Amino acid sequence: MVQGRGALPETVGYALKRLLLGRPLITAQLRTERLANPVALGVLSPDAISSSAYGTEEILLELLPFAGLAAFTLVLPITGVILLILVLVTASYRQVVVAYTQAGGSYVVARENFGPKVAQVAAAALLIDYVVTVAVQAAAGTVAVVSAVPVLGPYRQEITIGVVLLMCYLNLRGLREAGRPFAVPTYFFVLMVGSMIVAGVIRQLVTGLPRFDPTALPGAVDVHTGNGLVMGASVLVVLRAFANGGSSLTGVEAISNTVSAFRSPRGRNARKVLTVMACILGFLVAGVSYLAFATHATPYTSGYPSVLAQEARVVFGAGTAGTVLFALLQAASALILYTGANTSFNGFPFLASFVAEDRFLPRQLTKRGHRLVFSNGIIVLTVLSVGLLLFTGGSVNSLVPFYAIGVFTGFAMAGYGMTRHHLRHREPGWRHRLLINLSAGVAATVVVLIFAVAKFTEGAWLIVVVFPILVAVLIRLNREYRAEAAILDEVREEELRATNYARHQLYVMVNSVDLAVLEALRYGRSLRGTDLKAVHIMVDAAHAERLQRRWEELRIGVPLQVIDCPDRRVARAVANLVVDTTAQEGTHVTVLLPRRIYPPLLGRLLHDRTADQIARAISRIPHAAATIVPFDVQAQLRQKFPELPEERLSGAIERIAERIAFEEQADVAEYEQPVPDGRAVPVASLHPGRFATVEGRLREVTEQARDGLPILSGTLADNSGAVAVELPRAPGHPPEPGTLLRVHGLVVEPADADMLAIVDARYTVVDEDTGQEPR
Repeated sequence: MVQGRGALPETVGYALKRLLLGRPLITAQLRTERLANPVALGVLSPDAISSSAYGTEEILLELLPFAGLAAFTLVLPITGVILLILVLVTASYRQVVVAYTQAGGSYVVARENFGPKVAQVAAAALLIDYVVTVAVQAAAGTVAVVSAVPVLGPYRQEITIGVVLLMCYLNLRGLREAGRPFAVPTYFFVLMVGSMIVAGVIRQLVTGLPRFDPTALPGAVDVHTGNGLVMGASVLVVLRAFANGGSSLTGVEAISNTVSAFRSPRGRNARKVLTVMACILGFLVAGVSYLAFATHATPYTSGYPSVLAQEARVVFGAGTAGTVLFALLQAASALILYTGANTSFNGFPFLASFVAEDRFLPRQLTKRGHRLVFSNGIIVLTVLSVGLLLFTGGSVNSLVPFYAIGVFTGFAMAGYGMTRHHLRHREPGWRHRLLINLSAGVAATVVVLIFAVAKFTEGAWLIVVVFPILVAVLIRLNREYRAEAAILDEVREEELRATNYARHQLYVMVNSVDLAVLEALRYGRSLRGTDLKAVHIMVDAAHAERLQRRWEELRIGVPLQVIDCPDRRVARAVANLVVDTTAQEGTHVTVLLPRRIYPPLLGRLLHDRTADQIARAISRIPHAAATIVPFDVQAQLRQKFPELPEERLSGAIERIAERIAFEEQADVAEYEQPVPDGRAVPVASLHPGRFATVEGRLREVTEQARDGLPILSGTLADNSGAVAVELPRAPGHPPEPGTLLRVHGLVVEPADADMLAIVDARYTVVDEDTGQEPR
């Protein structure tokens, strides 16, 4: 018997979780660190700033096969248009962070201005954005690594997936993205790339930079050699290049999603950091595009070396100092890209919990785990992002169409939401602000349409299909939650109070006689119903006959009712029984469903989940309830008989069932039932782990207490030997030494004794003259 909480054994699963994740954190340790502006800039902007590492390359990938060398001229005006959209989006989000200082970004804006259903468009966009951010940023980070160490190139996808899994593990352990260490990669990257841009521009203006010949680079993408300007100026090609370049703006919304992390005044500080971040991003994107124009750095079909890496080689040179600077820039690129990927491991679970609290996602996503993080959200994000990496082969170019549609949909929802906000509140200067937000929303919508059309065959079709499905699923989940709440609201108060029934019928479903059934019967007795019956649904007549015979042999004391089920629809047969019983006015029915507990995998193999099917069927019937009664056989045996060797536990199960059946009788009849019929065996023939009946004289007897209950401990001897016995303390005088007893119980071999023992025994006094039990 367990004496207190400290005696409860921990499960193997929990021990493994503690080993992998560390000790659990208590809820009181949950805290949110408020960020100063310099730290906030470093912590919240790596996703946005790091996109400058691959945005220009994505433009060139679309232009070079059609525009040839003219692509390096076209990259500048396309970059200019992208920077114009950056200005509009930043101006729009500057208003968002002031008007909505709680976390949530475009989701909160859309929910507050258009209602929760329309807000699911923003929710779907952000959730997709977070998933693809992990894949894109991690893949781009690996490109930076293999650009510096080309020998790792063939293992690029494995490295990327390994990094994502490592991020998952660290975040499950409670990794926090709030502090100076997480700001270092951002400042390091800005320093290295900014230095490269400044040095490159100066060299270009003073002496000119060396240029690559794209047509002579083995492994480079195909470069068109015809009339480049004419071919490159085709509308579709330019739109595809512009759509690819739009990936440079991903992450701009990150600050609006975490405004609550800023120090007061939160809105003003968030606006300052957002402005600085946008300026840095614009400078880096413009600088990288200009250096691509100046050096003709060309993307490779393998994805590496990257355009940024080639620019660094040209600007820094091939000397020792140049090599060191090149290595530092690649390290900075990898660090900020991986850090940018890790931001989603905080953003996605938090947003998912936010949407789940609004009842549009499963409630499991609102629960904090072992280390006070939203573990379920982290695991879902990891599974989806790894699946996306496997689907696309870990190619940044293949991932970009998935990326930008979600991002720019979020931009559009924020712009339109703020437009509605201004129309509702009409604060001073609202017309000017409305124009900015509406322009940003329209521009973002145009980009989404461009992506959907121009990149449809390159993967955008999947998002075009998945996006509306995801929104529909979110709304459908909410409808289910609302339906459940409506049912509760419609239950009349008097029905909730009407819990007194004239009759309470208890049924215990029986398929075989085992420990779980006996435990369910014991539990059923404790409910003190009007009537308790055992019920077997017969699908096999021979099995039912054997069950009845066994039931009678064990004399369990509860009537067994057998119901024929010719169509083998067990759940329906039970439901019909319950319906017929509840038809009697004032009757409530409780059905107890015994279930033996096994390890999860073994349990799935051994059980067909019939109990769950029956429970579902009964849950639809008024005035009826179903309870699954679990029983862990191995745990009960080990707790009851710790001295039994492991190999004997399985063989003892049926004998333990027999003992428990007799205990049930004893509970009812106060130990007045006779010992089971059967010949007594000599003490010398006893074997541990078996039930046996012996007859002998009581040598000694002592009254003791075990687990708070009185027992009689003594020694019984016959002509062949002696055995220790533990007898129940029945009412009246205990038997005296020298009394002739017939004892029945389980034979065990105590570790600290020199003789066998019969435990949990029942006994009767044998008449000295007749040798029979007294009548």
